[in-house]
Amino acid sequence: MPSKSIALITMSLRPARIGVNVAAFVQPILEKALAGSDIALVPVDVRDFNLPIYNENVVPAMVPAYAQFEHAHSRAWSAEIAKHDAYVLVIPEYNYGVSGGTKNAIDYLLNEWKGKPLSIVSYGSKGGSQASQQAKEILGGMGLRVAETRPQLAFADAQAEIAGILSEGKIAPASRAKWGAQTDEIAKVAEELKAMLQ
Repeated sequence: MPSKSIALITMSLRPARIGVNVAAFVQPILEKALAGSDIALVPVDVRDFNLPIYNENVVPAMVPAYAQFEHAHSRAWSAEIAKHDAYVLVIPEYNYGVSGGTKNAIDYLLNEWKGKPLSIVSYGSKGGSQASQQAKEILGGMGLRVAETRPQLAFADAQAEIAGILSEGKIAPASRAKWGAQTDEIAKVAEELKAMLQ
């Protein structure tokens, strides 16, 4: 059994969402790069935790040394994040920035992952570059060690693909082929996190 784990976290919350399929696209590439190591890749879906807009009376910096979370959803999300050694966040870009759901999930946390390595895989019509940069600044400011490589997966033709994206969360063949050319960059995420975990 591997002694360390990297959580591959789907951050999108929409009912019909492409985020879970983006994570599924990335997962085997990361797993191949981690093969032979003592590190497991563990899929995590933020939607499973049903997080409302942050509703705790305490601030996350107080937990666990000075206070505890009141709500079960907070405790479950906190415990899930705390048990992993590193993270890959798969994030969408909404309106040229980090989505509200992504930021809210981050706002529940601090000590669970402070000081640990993390990488960001973003996606969107232009690859989610601004969401990736914002997430880097937020998470780096919180004390996480953000990896240099942050793949940005742009849709091949967002206008033509939007119906399938919104209704089915479908990755169009043209986008899948385009992202296939970024396999080495995605694999580099695993290599960097491996090195950071040594």
